[in-house]
Amino acid sequence: MENHVRWGIIGCGDVCEKKSGPAFYKAEHSALTAVMRRDGAKVADFARRHGVPKYYTRAEDLLADPQVDAVYVATPPSTHREYALMAMRAGKPVYVEKPMGMDYAQCTEMLKVSEETGQKLFTAFYRRGLPYFLKVKSLLDGGAVGKVLTVGIRHCRAPLPSDLQPGGQSWRVDGGIAGEGYFYDLAPHTFDILDFLLGEIADACGYAENRGGLYAVKDTVSASFRFKSGVPGTGAWCFVAPESSAEETVEIVGTAGKLCFSVFSFAPIRLVHGIETESYPVETPEHVQQPLIQEVVNDLRGIGQSPSTGANGARTAWVMDRIMGKS
Repeated sequence: MENHVRWGIIGCGDVCEKKSGPAFYKAEHSALTAVMRRDGAKVADFARRHGVPKYYTRAEDLLADPQVDAVYVATPPSTHREYALMAMRAGKPVYVEKPMGMDYAQCTEMLKVSEETGQKLFTAFYRRGLPYFLKVKSLLDGGAVGKVLTVGIRHCRAPLPSDLQPGGQSWRVDGGIAGEGYFYDLAPHTFDILDFLLGEIADACGYAENRGGLYAVKDTVSASFRFKSGVPGTGAWCFVAPESSAEETVEIVGTAGKLCFSVFSFAPIRLVHGIETESYPVETPEHVQQPLIQEVVNDLRGIGQSPSTGANGARTAWVMDRIMGKS
Protein backbone atom coordinates (compact mmCIF):
# COMPACT_ATOMS: atom_id res chain seq x y z
CA MET A 1 0.00 0.00 0.00
CA GLU A 2 3.04 2.26 -0.12
CA ASN A 3 2.29 3.68 -3.58
CA HIS A 4 -1.44 3.20 -4.14
CA VAL A 5 -4.49 2.37 -2.01
CA ARG A 6 -7.06 0.17 -3.73
CA TRP A 7 -10.51 0.59 -2.18
CA GLY A 8 -13.58 -1.58 -1.92
CA ILE A 9 -16.96 -0.14 -0.93
CA ILE A 10 -19.55 -2.08 1.06
CA GLY A 11 -22.91 -0.44 0.48
CA CYS A 12 -22.81 1.78 -2.62
CA GLY A 13 -26.04 3.73 -2.08
CA ASP A 14 -26.92 7.40 -2.38
CA VAL A 15 -24.04 8.74 -0.28
CA CYS A 16 -21.57 7.15 -2.71
CA GLU A 17 -22.96 8.79 -5.83
CA LYS A 18 -21.36 12.19 -5.31
CA LYS A 19 -20.35 12.86 -1.70
CA SER A 20 -17.83 10.06 -1.36
CA GLY A 21 -17.69 7.44 -4.13
CA PRO A 22 -15.92 9.45 -6.85
CA ALA A 23 -13.38 10.72 -4.31
CA PHE A 24 -11.90 7.24 -4.01
CA TYR A 25 -10.86 7.26 -7.68
CA LYS A 26 -10.14 10.99 -7.91
CA ALA A 27 -7.87 11.28 -4.86
CA GLU A 28 -4.15 11.00 -5.50
CA HIS A 29 -2.63 7.51 -5.13
CA SER A 30 -6.12 6.05 -4.70
CA ALA A 31 -8.26 3.71 -6.80
CA LEU A 32 -11.75 2.21 -6.47
CA THR A 33 -11.33 -1.46 -7.31
CA ALA A 34 -14.56 -3.10 -6.17
CA VAL A 35 -18.03 -2.32 -4.83
CA MET A 36 -20.63 -4.43 -3.05
CA ARG A 37 -24.38 -4.15 -2.70
CA ARG A 38 -26.91 -6.93 -2.12
CA ASP A 39 -29.02 -5.80 -5.09
CA GLY A 40 -27.19 -7.23 -8.10
CA ALA A 41 -28.73 -4.91 -10.68
CA LYS A 42 -28.02 -1.77 -8.67
CA VAL A 43 -24.42 -2.68 -7.85
CA ALA A 44 -23.73 -3.55 -11.50
CA ASP A 45 -25.18 -0.20 -12.56
CA PHE A 46 -23.06 1.70 -10.01
CA ALA A 47 -19.91 -0.12 -11.14
CA ARG A 48 -20.65 0.62 -14.80
CA ARG A 49 -21.34 4.33 -14.27
CA HIS A 50 -18.28 4.86 -12.06
CA GLY A 51 -15.87 2.69 -14.00
CA VAL A 52 -15.32 0.18 -11.17
CA PRO A 53 -13.83 -3.07 -12.50
CA LYS A 54 -15.39 -5.47 -9.97
CA TYR A 55 -18.67 -5.76 -8.13
CA TYR A 56 -20.11 -8.20 -5.64
CA THR A 57 -23.40 -8.95 -3.87
CA ARG A 58 -21.73 -10.45 -0.78
CA ALA A 59 -19.42 -8.56 1.55
CA GLU A 60 -17.43 -11.74 2.18
CA ASP A 61 -16.46 -11.91 -1.49
CA LEU A 62 -15.27 -8.29 -1.58
CA LEU A 63 -13.25 -8.80 1.59
CA ALA A 64 -11.62 -11.90 0.11
CA ASP A 65 -10.47 -9.97 -2.98
CA PRO A 66 -6.66 -9.60 -2.82
CA GLN A 67 -6.90 -6.46 -4.97
CA VAL A 68 -8.84 -4.64 -2.24
CA ASP A 69 -6.44 -3.00 0.22
CA ALA A 70 -8.90 -0.95 2.30
CA VAL A 71 -12.66 -0.85 2.81
CA TYR A 72 -15.24 1.93 3.00
CA VAL A 73 -18.35 0.88 4.92
CA ALA A 74 -21.22 3.01 3.60
CA THR A 75 -24.22 1.00 4.78
CA PRO A 76 -26.89 2.26 7.23
CA PRO A 77 -25.66 2.53 10.85
CA SER A 78 -27.09 -0.79 12.07
CA THR A 79 -24.45 -2.72 10.09
CA HIS A 80 -21.42 -0.44 10.54
CA ARG A 81 -20.05 -2.50 13.41
CA GLU A 82 -20.59 -5.86 11.66
CA TYR A 83 -18.87 -4.92 8.42
CA ALA A 84 -16.07 -2.93 10.06
CA LEU A 85 -15.17 -5.89 12.28
CA MET A 86 -15.29 -8.27 9.30
CA ALA A 87 -12.99 -6.02 7.29
CA MET A 88 -10.41 -5.54 10.03
CA ARG A 89 -10.38 -9.25 10.81
CA ALA A 90 -9.82 -9.83 7.08
CA GLY A 91 -6.68 -7.70 7.36
CA LYS A 92 -8.03 -4.51 5.81
CA PRO A 93 -8.19 -0.99 7.31
CA VAL A 94 -11.63 0.61 7.41
CA TYR A 95 -13.17 4.00 6.67
CA VAL A 96 -16.68 3.82 8.15
CA GLU A 97 -19.61 6.16 7.68
CA LYS A 98 -20.99 8.14 10.57
CA PRO A 99 -22.30 7.55 13.12
CA MET A 100 -19.48 5.08 13.68
CA GLY A 101 -21.78 2.66 15.52
CA MET A 102 -25.26 2.50 16.99
CA ASP A 103 -23.87 3.41 20.42
CA TYR A 104 -20.65 3.90 22.37
CA ALA A 105 -20.40 0.20 23.27
CA GLN A 106 -20.26 -0.77 19.59
CA CYS A 107 -17.62 1.88 18.95
CA THR A 108 -15.40 0.67 21.78
CA GLU A 109 -15.63 -2.88 20.39
CA MET A 110 -14.56 -1.59 16.97
CA LEU A 111 -11.61 0.23 18.53
CA LYS A 112 -10.62 -2.92 20.42
CA VAL A 113 -10.61 -5.03 17.24
CA SER A 114 -8.64 -2.29 15.45
CA GLU A 115 -5.98 -2.55 18.15
CA GLU A 116 -6.04 -6.37 18.17
CA THR A 117 -5.72 -6.70 14.39
CA GLY A 118 -3.39 -3.74 13.87
CA GLN A 119 -5.76 -2.38 11.21
CA LYS A 120 -6.47 1.34 11.16
CA LEU A 121 -10.01 2.59 11.70
CA PHE A 122 -11.23 5.94 10.36
CA THR A 123 -14.62 7.62 10.70
CA ALA A 124 -16.19 9.62 7.84
CA PHE A 125 -16.49 12.87 9.77
CA TYR A 126 -15.40 14.60 6.60
CA ARG A 127 -16.04 18.13 7.81
CA ARG A 128 -12.67 17.92 9.57
CA GLY A 129 -11.05 18.12 6.13
CA LEU A 130 -13.21 20.80 4.53
CA PRO A 131 -11.82 24.32 3.90
CA TYR A 132 -14.98 25.81 5.45
CA PHE A 133 -14.30 24.34 8.89
CA LEU A 134 -10.55 24.81 8.61
CA LYS A 135 -11.35 28.53 8.23
CA VAL A 136 -13.53 28.45 11.35
CA LYS A 137 -10.69 26.73 13.21
CA SER A 138 -8.11 29.25 12.02
CA LEU A 139 -10.29 32.13 13.23
CA LEU A 140 -10.76 30.53 16.64
CA ASP A 141 -7.12 29.53 17.02
CA GLY A 142 -6.09 33.04 15.96
CA GLY A 143 -8.08 34.57 18.80
CA ALA A 144 -10.80 36.15 16.64
CA VAL A 145 -13.39 35.86 19.44
CA GLY A 146 -10.95 36.08 22.34
CA LYS A 147 -11.43 33.58 25.15
CA VAL A 148 -14.31 31.25 24.29
CA LEU A 149 -17.16 31.62 26.77
CA THR A 150 -20.02 29.48 25.48
CA VAL A 151 -21.39 27.53 22.51
CA GLY A 152 -24.95 27.37 21.22
CA ILE A 153 -26.43 24.99 18.63
CA ARG A 154 -29.83 25.44 17.02
CA HIS A 155 -31.16 23.10 14.33
CA CYS A 156 -34.84 23.27 13.44
CA ARG A 157 -36.48 22.25 10.19
CA ALA A 158 -39.84 21.25 8.79
CA PRO A 159 -40.73 17.57 8.25
CA LEU A 160 -39.56 16.11 4.96
CA PRO A 161 -42.30 15.09 2.49
CA SER A 162 -41.51 11.42 3.16
CA ASP A 163 -42.04 11.97 6.90
CA LEU A 164 -45.70 12.68 6.16
CA GLN A 165 -46.19 9.40 4.31
CA PRO A 166 -46.70 6.37 6.59
CA GLY A 167 -45.18 3.38 4.86
CA GLY A 168 -42.99 5.58 2.67
CA GLN A 169 -40.68 7.02 5.30
CA SER A 170 -36.89 6.98 5.15
CA TRP A 171 -34.85 4.33 6.93
CA ARG A 172 -33.40 7.27 8.85
CA VAL A 173 -36.51 7.30 11.08
CA ASP A 174 -36.39 3.54 11.66
CA GLY A 175 -34.88 3.14 15.12
CA GLY A 176 -33.65 -0.38 14.42
CA ILE A 177 -31.64 0.76 11.41
CA ALA A 178 -30.53 4.31 12.20
CA GLY A 179 -30.91 4.86 15.93
CA GLU A 180 -32.88 7.85 17.14
CA GLY A 181 -33.92 9.34 13.82
CA TYR A 182 -32.62 12.56 12.33
CA PHE A 183 -30.89 13.50 15.56
CA TYR A 184 -28.63 10.45 15.18
CA ASP A 185 -28.20 11.16 11.48
CA LEU A 186 -27.23 14.83 11.80
CA ALA A 187 -26.15 15.80 15.32
CA PRO A 188 -23.00 13.60 15.27
CA HIS A 189 -21.55 15.89 12.58
CA THR A 190 -22.14 18.91 14.81
CA PHE A 191 -20.65 17.37 17.93
CA ASP A 192 -17.67 16.00 16.04
CA ILE A 193 -16.81 19.33 14.45
CA LEU A 194 -17.06 20.99 17.87
CA ASP A 195 -14.68 18.32 19.18
CA PHE A 196 -12.34 19.29 16.31
CA LEU A 197 -12.67 23.02 16.97
CA LEU A 198 -12.77 23.20 20.77
CA GLY A 199 -11.53 19.86 22.10
CA GLU A 200 -13.23 16.96 23.83
CA ILE A 201 -16.60 17.21 25.53
CA ALA A 202 -16.31 16.09 29.14
CA ASP A 203 -19.98 15.73 30.03
CA ALA A 204 -23.40 15.96 28.44
CA CYS A 205 -27.05 15.40 29.28
CA GLY A 206 -30.33 15.98 27.53
CA TYR A 207 -34.02 15.42 26.99
CA ALA A 208 -35.63 13.87 23.94
CA GLU A 209 -39.30 13.64 22.97
CA ASN A 210 -41.53 12.76 20.06
CA ARG A 211 -43.59 15.92 19.61
CA GLY A 212 -44.84 15.52 16.04
CA GLY A 213 -46.14 11.96 16.14
CA LEU A 214 -45.06 11.30 12.56
CA TYR A 215 -42.87 8.31 13.40
CA ALA A 216 -41.77 6.35 16.46
CA VAL A 217 -38.31 7.82 17.11
CA LYS A 218 -37.61 11.12 18.88
CA ASP A 219 -37.96 14.27 16.80
CA THR A 220 -37.13 16.99 19.35
CA VAL A 221 -34.03 17.11 21.55
CA SER A 222 -32.44 19.59 23.93
CA ALA A 223 -28.97 19.17 25.41
CA SER A 224 -26.42 20.71 27.73
CA PHE A 225 -22.74 19.86 27.51
CA ARG A 226 -19.35 20.97 28.81
CA PHE A 227 -15.94 20.77 27.18
CA LYS A 228 -12.85 19.61 29.08
CA SER A 229 -11.67 23.21 28.85
CA GLY A 230 -14.65 24.25 30.97
CA VAL A 231 -16.60 25.91 28.13
CA PRO A 232 -20.35 25.17 28.53
CA GLY A 233 -22.75 24.67 25.65
CA THR A 234 -26.40 24.08 24.83
CA GLY A 235 -28.24 22.69 21.84
CA ALA A 236 -31.78 22.37 20.51
CA TRP A 237 -32.99 20.21 17.60
CA CYS A 238 -36.49 19.91 16.20
CA PHE A 239 -37.31 18.09 12.97
CA VAL A 240 -41.07 18.79 12.96
CA ALA A 241 -40.97 22.59 13.19
CA PRO A 242 -42.88 24.92 10.85
CA GLU A 243 -40.94 26.16 7.84
CA SER A 244 -40.97 29.68 9.29
CA SER A 245 -38.88 28.45 12.23
CA ALA A 246 -36.23 26.70 10.15
CA GLU A 247 -32.72 27.47 11.41
CA GLU A 248 -29.35 25.73 11.43
CA THR A 249 -26.52 27.53 13.15
CA VAL A 250 -23.72 27.24 15.65
CA GLU A 251 -22.65 30.28 17.65
CA ILE A 252 -19.38 30.44 19.55
CA VAL A 253 -19.31 33.44 21.87
CA GLY A 254 -16.05 34.78 23.25
CA THR A 255 -14.76 37.75 25.20
CA ALA A 256 -13.98 39.65 21.97
CA GLY A 257 -16.87 38.68 19.70
CA LYS A 258 -19.06 35.95 18.25
CA LEU A 259 -18.47 33.43 15.46
CA CYS A 260 -21.49 32.03 13.60
CA PHE A 261 -21.44 29.19 11.08
CA SER A 262 -23.57 26.34 9.78
CA VAL A 263 -22.73 22.66 9.80
CA PHE A 264 -24.92 21.61 6.87
CA SER A 265 -25.80 24.59 4.65
CA PHE A 266 -22.26 26.05 4.58
CA ALA A 267 -23.69 29.55 4.88
CA PRO A 268 -20.97 32.24 4.96
CA ILE A 269 -19.06 32.25 8.25
CA ARG A 270 -19.81 35.42 10.22
CA LEU A 271 -17.49 37.05 12.73
CA VAL A 272 -19.29 39.66 14.85
CA HIS A 273 -17.42 42.36 16.78
CA GLY A 274 -19.86 44.83 18.32
CA ILE A 275 -21.77 46.38 15.41
CA GLU A 276 -19.21 45.17 12.85
CA THR A 277 -19.69 41.88 11.01
CA GLU A 278 -17.13 40.22 8.77
CA SER A 279 -18.34 37.54 6.37
CA TYR A 280 -16.25 34.68 4.98
CA PRO A 281 -17.80 32.68 2.13
CA VAL A 282 -15.87 29.45 1.56
CA GLU A 283 -16.36 27.19 -1.44
CA THR A 284 -17.25 23.54 -0.87
CA PRO A 285 -15.56 20.86 -3.05
CA GLU A 286 -17.62 18.96 -5.61
CA HIS A 287 -17.15 15.75 -3.61
CA VAL A 288 -17.35 16.85 0.02
CA GLN A 289 -15.55 13.80 1.41
CA GLN A 290 -12.57 14.07 -0.95
CA PRO A 291 -10.33 16.24 1.27
CA LEU A 292 -10.67 13.81 4.19
CA ILE A 293 -10.40 10.74 1.95
CA GLN A 294 -7.14 12.18 0.60
CA GLU A 295 -5.85 12.50 4.17
CA VAL A 296 -6.92 8.92 4.93
CA VAL A 297 -5.09 7.71 1.81
CA ASN A 298 -2.01 9.66 2.85
CA ASP A 299 -2.23 8.17 6.35
CA LEU A 300 -2.42 4.64 4.94
CA ARG A 301 0.60 5.39 2.76
CA GLY A 302 2.54 6.54 5.83
CA ILE A 303 2.34 10.25 5.00
CA GLY A 304 0.76 12.33 7.74
CA GLN A 305 -2.19 11.45 9.97
CA SER A 306 -5.91 11.60 9.28
CA PRO A 307 -7.77 14.17 11.43
CA SER A 308 -10.69 11.74 11.78
CA THR A 309 -10.16 8.33 13.35
CA GLY A 310 -12.09 5.76 15.32
CA ALA A 311 -11.17 7.62 18.50
CA ASN A 312 -13.10 10.79 17.69
CA GLY A 313 -15.93 8.68 16.25
CA ALA A 314 -16.25 6.91 19.59
CA ARG A 315 -16.11 10.18 21.54
CA THR A 316 -19.05 11.52 19.58
CA ALA A 317 -21.01 8.31 20.20
CA TRP A 318 -20.36 8.73 23.92
CA VAL A 319 -21.77 12.28 23.83
CA MET A 320 -24.86 11.08 21.93
CA ASP A 321 -25.43 8.29 24.46
CA ARG A 322 -25.18 10.75 27.34
CA ILE A 323 -27.73 13.10 25.78
CA MET A 324 -30.15 10.24 25.16
CA GLY A 325 -29.69 8.90 28.69
CA LYS A 326 -27.99 5.67 27.63
CA SER A 327 -24.96 6.02 29.93
